[in-house]
Amino acid sequence: MTTEHTSNIEKVKHYLLKLQDNICQTLELADGKGSFTEDSWERELGGGGRTRVLTNGHVIEQGGVNFSHVFGGELPASATAARPELSGRSFQAMGVSLVIHPHNPYVPTTHANVRFFIAEKEGEEPVWWFGGGFDLTPFYPYLEDVQHWHEVANKLCLPYGEDVYPKYKKWC
Repeated sequence: MTTEHTSNIEKVKHYLLKLQDNICQTLELADGKGSFTEDSWERELGGGGRTRVLTNGHVIEQGGVNFSHVFGGELPASATAARPELSGRSFQAMGVSLVIHPHNPYVPTTHANVRFFIAEKEGEEPVWWFGGGFDLTPFYPYLEDVQHWHEVANKLCLPYGEDVYPKYKKWC
């Protein structure tokens, strides 16, 4: 692994840590009462993360915004069953995920995540990708809210290609 390669992975990690910080700060400001507590953890097989939880805010009943960075010397068989070319590769996976549960049942529960994954093997090109997603789970849905959410989501995805958000076109 080159120094440039390591530097790029560190840039991704820095970006994701900053993203977690920004999301937490923004949610605390929007809520007006709650504040996040943090629990740092380590993974025995390699890596660790930061779990952040906000409880009993004005708007947010409970919310979690988490960062993890895990790595290992070899991908498990379950991960390579559909992609045998990844067998024998080391890996790193990192990301930010969030789940926000409001007090008000008319306000949807929110879920989102962004992930980075890389599998490497000496003498071969790394295999990597970014991924993620976001959704709302309305307890008492209103059609106009659902339509608005899908319109905004579609606009966010458009710069990445027309086919990124195809199955929800009916809402936009």
